[in-house]
Amino acid sequence: MSRVYNFSAGPAVLPEEVLKEAAEEMLDYQGCGMSVMEMSHRSKVYDKIIKDAEQDLRDLMNIPDNYKVLFLQGGASQQFAMIPMNLMKNKKAGYIVTGQWAKKAFQEAKIYGEAVKLASSEDQTFSYIPDCSDLDIPEDLDYVYICENNTIYGTKYKELPNTKGHVLVADVSSCFLSEPVDVSKYGVIYGGVQKNVGPAGVVIVIIREDLITEDTLPGTPTMLKYKTHADNDSLYNTPPCYGIYMCGKVFKWLKKMGGLAAMKEHNEEKAKILYDFLDQSKMFKGTVVEKDRSLMNVPFVTGNEELDAKFVKEATAAGFVNLKGHRTVGGMRASIYNAMPKEGVLKLVEFMKKFEEENA
Repeated sequence: MSRVYNFSAGPAVLPEEVLKEAAEEMLDYQGCGMSVMEMSHRSKVYDKIIKDAEQDLRDLMNIPDNYKVLFLQGGASQQFAMIPMNLMKNKKAGYIVTGQWAKKAFQEAKIYGEAVKLASSEDQTFSYIPDCSDLDIPEDLDYVYICENNTIYGTKYKELPNTKGHVLVADVSSCFLSEPVDVSKYGVIYGGVQKNVGPAGVVIVIIREDLITEDTLPGTPTMLKYKTHADNDSLYNTPPCYGIYMCGKVFKWLKKMGGLAAMKEHNEEKAKILYDFLDQSKMFKGTVVEKDRSLMNVPFVTGNEELDAKFVKEATAAGFVNLKGHRTVGGMRASIYNAMPKEGVLKLVEFMKKFEEENA
């Protein structure tokens, strides 16, 4: 069975050489006589795996020394609660709502304090990013929250909001490691890894040290305090060992590929192939305002639900899988993360052209 082109939004495509390497090490990791799945997280062997993974991530992102890297569980969705529990000192935070995940984070924050909606693009089905250069930001906000790349709707902030001196918290799940980033502009930058970095089950949180305190909201569970995990180097309890090992392999692959600047170039090139086709196609249309388009997630429609369904079915049969759009928006979506080869995008466009000719 040959591998398909997997356009899934997550869990998503992983680099083939990483999978092969992991397969070779499945029964015996580097001569230790057992699989990483079986070894103690307290062992010397595993300690090196998690420390190397952290160091490689620090190298890739140029993470400043005053930031902690935490490998946690519970996905990005658990961070929706963890962030207010740990950061809402004044019980007030601002949210910019640009998609379903930002909206869920906003709803969750309301449980813990006053969540203020600073801006939203819901009026046009989240098809654009609002202008965030001069928002009305109350002085007493603990932080400003964004979801930087919106997986479902295919939008991406090209400029970070002007938070007027407030801490910026960003969910970068679907654009993680796709381009260089200035970590110092954020108080917290986090992402579930199952889109661009590794298998589902790990969320990476990069947090400025001054934001890690004992002073959490009353009733915050021990496991949901950043301090618990920061003080124990992400080993307070058994972490998702195998997932972290796989992330570590992807970090090494990214370094080998030339780092994040090279990745950005590679991703821009791939996205351009698909967007250029959508812009001239008579049948397929992209759904996002041009200036806010994501390099990672490309939603598109034909405008006819039956035709959409036919396209998805025929594409799947031809080896282009997981192109169906999210259930909340319909249509199609091609997620073209780091590990999607350029060839996959070229072949998809070729298939789309053929489909358009046959169904004109």
